[in-house]
Amino acid sequence: MEEYFSFFIIHGSFTALLLGWLLDLFLGDPAWLPHPVVGFGNLIAAGEHRLNKGNHRRLKGALMAIFLIFFVFGATAFLRHLFCFLPSPYEKARILFDAILVFYCLAGTTLIREVRQVFLAVDRSLEEGRRQVARIVGRDTSQLSAQEVRTAALETLAENLSDGVIAPLFWFVLLGTPGMLAYKMVNTLDSMIGYRTERYKDFGCWAAHIDDVANFIPARLTALLMIVPKLITINPHGGSGLFTFHFSLFTFVFKNGRKHASPNSGYPEAALAGILNCRFGGPHYYFGQLFDKPFIGTNDRPLTTEDMKKAVRVNRTAEVLMILFVLLSNSLLI
Repeated sequence: MEEYFSFFIIHGSFTALLLGWLLDLFLGDPAWLPHPVVGFGNLIAAGEHRLNKGNHRRLKGALMAIFLIFFVFGATAFLRHLFCFLPSPYEKARILFDAILVFYCLAGTTLIREVRQVFLAVDRSLEEGRRQVARIVGRDTSQLSAQEVRTAALETLAENLSDGVIAPLFWFVLLGTPGMLAYKMVNTLDSMIGYRTERYKDFGCWAAHIDDVANFIPARLTALLMIVPKLITINPHGGSGLFTFHFSLFTFVFKNGRKHASPNSGYPEAALAGILNCRFGGPHYYFGQLFDKPFIGTNDRPLTTEDMKKAVRVNRTAEVLMILFVLLSNSLLI
């Protein structure tokens, strides 16, 4: 039994990641469970209310964003370090602590559930669909058509795969659970104040740019993980043409991913649009202002529940591939 526990202590990151991912996979984010991101949001809202006024708003916004990111990283690293002072039998408590942090930082299951609810709701009534999709998007949903409701849900599903799954795991590889949690603060800052509206264009400028940097590699990695299973098909008849390579999808993502107003969000959205052969993007209202976003793709066909199911499968496949990559990386570093 002692050797059994020694294995899990030595492979602590491996175990914590697997446990945290499984918790997210089966539980999502239960409404009754307090979530650190809610606390992050309260800190950001309090800081924005106090600092986003008067002169030097850009400087004040930059200092607040940098302070909060480093505070979260340092506090998490400090709490993890405290476990080093526990008696030997309790060393594995840090594995459980890390597993809980991984669970909090991953958001794959919750959004998949929300997107499913959007499609079910809009099938019942357009107004219900608009209310449901408003839970997961920042745009004004009051005038959206049924097609636009479904499109918004799938765009968010693709973008969240990067922000809510692949990017946290990427930063876990580089900086462990403190890096994951610091990334969640970066992402929360951007989602709350990283807008080009009159109120946030100066104060949230640095938050938006930091988020762009933090997501630069993860967004492109997300698109790659989404399309890799679609790039190669196996010829059941074998022979010299055993594998067929479909480079057109890769070209589609490379061409359309750069059309998005964000330097990162367009890549996972383009990957999903290419896989589904549909069209994303276009003009949207945020906080009463119209943003004329370019279209990603050209096939403006009606989206259906089958498209949603296919998109969910794409998300889950990419998620599993990333988990395998992280576990492999972790085992090579031990």
